[in-house]
Amino acid sequence: MASTIKVDKLDPQSGTALEIGTSGDTVTVPSGVGLTLTDSTLLLPTTVTATTEVKTNKISPATGVAFTLGDSGDTFTVPSGATIVNSGTATGFGGAGKILQVVPVVWKTNHSSTDSNGTFDDITDATATITPSSTDSLIWFNAMITTGCQTYSPFLKIQLGGSDIAGALGQVEGSRTVMTAMSVGGTSDNAEMQSTYISYVDSPASTSALTYTVQGSGRAAGTWTVNYPYDNNDYNYNGHAISTITLLEIDGS
Repeated sequence: MASTIKVDKLDPQSGTALEIGTSGDTVTVPSGVGLTLTDSTLLLPTTVTATTEVKTNKISPATGVAFTLGDSGDTFTVPSGATIVNSGTATGFGGAGKILQVVPVVWKTNHSSTDSNGTFDDITDATATITPSSTDSLIWFNAMITTGCQTYSPFLKIQLGGSDIAGALGQVEGSRTVMTAMSVGGTSDNAEMQSTYISYVDSPASTSALTYTVQGSGRAAGTWTVNYPYDNNDYNYNGHAISTITLLEIDGS
């Protein structure tokens, strides 16, 4: 039997609990009808079944500032076509060691210099800039510098913002030149080139734009080159190469 009861308010007969229906009953709120809670708490079931769909514009923690979604072992699926937008700080996705961004630089520009005896100069185009997302981030510097020379292969070192990186230089001893790396020794064939790999992990503790540069210096009087041989005559036994820098931001938290 269908009946309609119209009242302005329902109160429990005793105590503070009001129960509607009996186990197994279905209480339906028809389309177009709204339930309004004013300064109240809506208590949901402790278990939401797989067929239950909850639509809301915002979910906030009941108390404190921590909100937990699911339990250990649960899987949450973002369906195809859906987008998650983060306007805050995302943490805990993989932890320390995760690669956060990669900045690659490749150049073919020829470079030559005749400086010597520990005078370092910036190598043309040997520069890359990265902006870390956190002060905890590490910057993994990788470079492959291809050099030629008239007599001796050059010294190489990396700088950050125009200044030496103390941890990227060798041990200070006497008048010896400290550097990051050096191409494989000199050659009597001026048509030869060497590719030198440099790898260093920096801890800049910064979220500002960071510019890393590779510098070179001749070991003695004579010209050294980058990306082409000293003997650059137009023969097929002479080659032109590339050099590269790659900066990777690593989660160091």
